[in-house]
Amino acid sequence: MSGQLSAGVHPLPYGVFVSFAIDRSVEIDAPAELVWQVLTDGASYGEWNPFCIECSSTFEPGSPIDMKVVLIGPPKKQREFINTFTPGVEFSYNMKPAPLGLLRSERSHRLTPLPDGRTRYDSHFQLFGPVSPIVAGLLGRALTKGFSGMTDGVKKRAESLR
Repeated sequence: MSGQLSAGVHPLPYGVFVSFAIDRSVEIDAPAELVWQVLTDGASYGEWNPFCIECSSTFEPGSPIDMKVVLIGPPKKQREFINTFTPGVEFSYNMKPAPLGLLRSERSHRLTPLPDGRTRYDSHFQLFGPVSPIVAGLLGRALTKGFSGMTDGVKKRAESLR
């Protein structure tokens, strides 16, 4: 298993800054089609995902993705909106931006088929905006633990179904 995790201030084009990013990649001993089924079967998230224990969406761009996430304290409902969806390859979503551009997020999942029926899973999360350092300070550790747990869970789930 290989992984990459980064957090901090990262410059983006045109002088825009993201103040918090979590990137995690893992090689999974299962074909991409099976890993895709795990990622898009929201009804089964509670069986393997310690971070997002419920998930429901049509995955149509513009449609909601309703989740229940475990951060700090009891699980919290979270509604975000699908940005992109390429069947078998990737999907992404974001929260409704806070007023005045104070906070916005991006979350993506991407699969890359590898030789011998394995798959690379790339998980990406970013917070943008002037209050993102505050959110990162308050929730950064919990978010990092959550996204890492989900990435590890995808691997374990897909490999157990193989």
